[in-house]
Amino acid sequence: MKKLENVCQFEANGIMYHDKFLDLDFSILPTGGNNTAHAPALIETEDGGMLCSWFAGSFEGSGDISIVVSKLDPEHQIWSVPVTVSQGEGRSEQNPAFFRHPNGEIWLIYTSQESRQKGKDNMQFSSIIMVQKSEDEGISWKDAEVLINSKGTFSRQPIQILSNGRWIFSTWLCKDSIDGLTNDPTVFQMSEDEGKTWASVHMPESKGRVHANIIELEEGHLISFMRSRFADFIYKSDSYDFGDTWSIPKATNLPNNNSSISAIKLATGEIALAYNLNSSPNASFGKISWPGLRNPIVVSVSEDEGETWPIGRIFEQAEGFIGAENKANNAQYEYPTLYQDKDGVLHLVYAYKNRLSVKYIRFHLKDLFGQLREVDSLYNPTSGEGV
Repeated sequence: MKKLENVCQFEANGIMYHDKFLDLDFSILPTGGNNTAHAPALIETEDGGMLCSWFAGSFEGSGDISIVVSKLDPEHQIWSVPVTVSQGEGRSEQNPAFFRHPNGEIWLIYTSQESRQKGKDNMQFSSIIMVQKSEDEGISWKDAEVLINSKGTFSRQPIQILSNGRWIFSTWLCKDSIDGLTNDPTVFQMSEDEGKTWASVHMPESKGRVHANIIELEEGHLISFMRSRFADFIYKSDSYDFGDTWSIPKATNLPNNNSSISAIKLATGEIALAYNLNSSPNASFGKISWPGLRNPIVVSVSEDEGETWPIGRIFEQAEGFIGAENKANNAQYEYPTLYQDKDGVLHLVYAYKNRLSVKYIRFHLKDLFGQLREVDSLYNPTSGEGV
């Protein structure tokens, strides 16, 4: 692994670097010649590598937007040039997520919508959910299958398996209307037969609260954290019956800028949440807002089921310009995905620098918690140049 003294010295070459100043391992993934790199997702492979998937092409919503996959070689510590996996023609395929089936297969789940049309830019109301499966840890992928065929269904997070064996998959519904995004409600897809059939459960009064991240706190008690179309706060909702019913979403004290978030339960039991530390200065509940401040990238930790968030770190500082006149000088760093592997190592990916590429960061709990408490017993971090 290469040491990098100056973090500005980078190329989108997939090489893993160690940032000596921040004491973090990172890489800028290859683009494969595409103009757009957005909404990345992660999963660990059996050989100790990582798969990263995102949507790539010319511009979000266009018919050439496809799902690509890159792999981090665990031996040589380099990300491969991304390979296009999705197979739709004339459709915009977006928001990939990985899911490990109990039989060992890796599922690659993504949305598929009609390409943008003249006079109609947003075609999300035409979206369905597709899946492609791999039996060889992402080396090859089977033909695409329809997973959810109800038009207007959109997703971002993976399927999760609850303690009672139920599969739960968070989606939201997009409508063909001028204020459709404002009215998008959260809907959970439930399966009792490993994805062969699905039943829908609507979250009450959830319009405009989407991208639900589900965490099972204890048997049957689920909590969901959501993006807000109103660019005010991250919202949360609880279920105490394995997702059959949900509480009305309530605002947390974490800001949201109408951009995606990522929440996971750490091996130590806390909740970690990756998001942008910005919201709209003129946010109004019930009114859609696009503040255009998708930076910086932060990971915060809650020790009380999402009530407070006293621990956190900025992992992507961004340019840091302030003031309305300087706003255009700030690039966008958005749609983070946070992942913890079997050894407790944390992995973070996000769309980098106005979606020019994907940035990957690898770190340990001590890099997140600092000196607040002893966490080294949970893993065996290496020193010097990184893992």
